[in-house]
Amino acid sequence: MLRRSFAEFPGQKPEEYVDDYPALDLRSSLRGPLICEGVIFGPMGRVTSRFVADFHPVWDGDTCVMKEEFRYDDGSKQLREWTLKFASDGTFVATAPDVPGQGTGKQAGPTVCLTYQIKMPEDAGGHVLSTVDWMYLTPSGTIVNRSQFRKFGFRVAELVATIRPVTST
Repeated sequence: MLRRSFAEFPGQKPEEYVDDYPALDLRSSLRGPLICEGVIFGPMGRVTSRFVADFHPVWDGDTCVMKEEFRYDDGSKQLREWTLKFASDGTFVATAPDVPGQGTGKQAGPTVCLTYQIKMPEDAGGHVLSTVDWMYLTPSGTIVNRSQFRKFGFRVAELVATIRPVTST
């Protein structure tokens, strides 16, 4: 338990990355249409799902409403919508219909950390999971997203995805 709290993924702190470069500012990175591609791992570390999603952020000052359209490898689809409200110090709050209350986030150096609770759909058990969501900016501008979902402190799922601007060919 101590190792997980301090040395593993949940033990990271935004302050550890504050001096790293390039800096990630979601207010500039979440612009225009974006594409997200990823995999979801189950509690035993095996891939349980793969997905592609289109993200459509719309800004009004320091508030972003981001609509997400997911397409999963089993043919299912999911629509989600986040509202992100940024403060001048790099912190932000995040809300979504499946997030009880609100998430809290912080940008530091090339990273963003967001923590929140998420309520799973009823057909997936309706459980409320604790989530730690980290985003890391790569030198090419792609964002690598890694999220862990826990129930009673035990990891039940992990998501790894990339987020990048849609480029026309």
